Amino acid sequence: MTKTVSDKFVLILYYRYGWVIYIMNVIILAAGSGIRLGEHTQDIPKTLVDINGKSILERQISLLRKHKVKEIFVVTGYKKETYVLKDVEYFFNPKYSETEQLTSMMVARRKIFGDVLIIFGDIIFDSDILQQVLASNDDITIPIDLNWKKSYEEEPNKPVDKVLVNQKKIVKISAKEISLESKNEVGEFLGIIKLSTAGSKILVKKYEELEKSHTGKFHDADSLNKAKLVDILQELIDSKIEISPLIISGKWCEIDTPKDLERAKKIFKNIDIEWKKFLTKL
Repeated sequence: MTKTVSDKFVLILYYRYGWVIYIMNVIILAAGSGIRLGEHTQDIPKTLVDINGKSILERQISLLRKHKVKEIFVVTGYKKETYVLKDVEYFFNPKYSETEQLTSMMVARRKIFGDVLIIFGDIIFDSDILQQVLASNDDITIPIDLNWKKSYEEEPNKPVDKVLVNQKKIVKISAKEISLESKNEVGEFLGIIKLSTAGSKILVKKYEELEKSHTGKFHDADSLNKAKLVDILQELIDSKIEISPLIISGKWCEIDTPKDLERAKKIFKNIDIEWKKFLTKL
């Protein structure tokens, strides 16, 4: 699905200052407790865990601000009182302990209109990846890492959200094992969804249809309330709605376990050093 001219990604160019401001809503899903991180999340939610002096959430917001994204909304749940960052708007999922990502996202459904970026609250990524995502003109885009196996050499059995791509089309997305064929590529879903105006309408409409009538299991989930984003994405695929894969290049990390945390600190240590050097030259 390609946008029409009137539906293209909206940009306001401030030529006088050399700025580009992205007119879009960003929804960060940060309701989870991060139980697999053990003592690191005993008193704070996972998205507030420190990575080299800045929390995951601070890193996300800082990078979005760097790219002139203004409207940021954070869906909280576990330890909601620990969120004190200003200049963002908070939503609260009161059923965070008994629901999953999809329900948390829909707590903020009134912000799912126009161009929207949905981001997991437990991932960090570099500027290159964000720029690639923001540049997408498709209605529903998800970034995919084809080199994902290198990231989990120490945890080869770690469950990840896998995406099956055939001839540049996504045919399946799941956290469970998926059968492979030689003509297919398999990547990891980063935990980011970019929606156009049309894509936002499609997603909300599909969810509201399901909310009215669906019962029982929902793809990999036991119920709609327990559904993750990969489940609703698979539902869209099964409904013949095209989801565009964006094969990314850049550094990123999902923080689920203590090993992930250490890996993220190593990956972004050099990036932080390079960024500080750049700032000193300004």
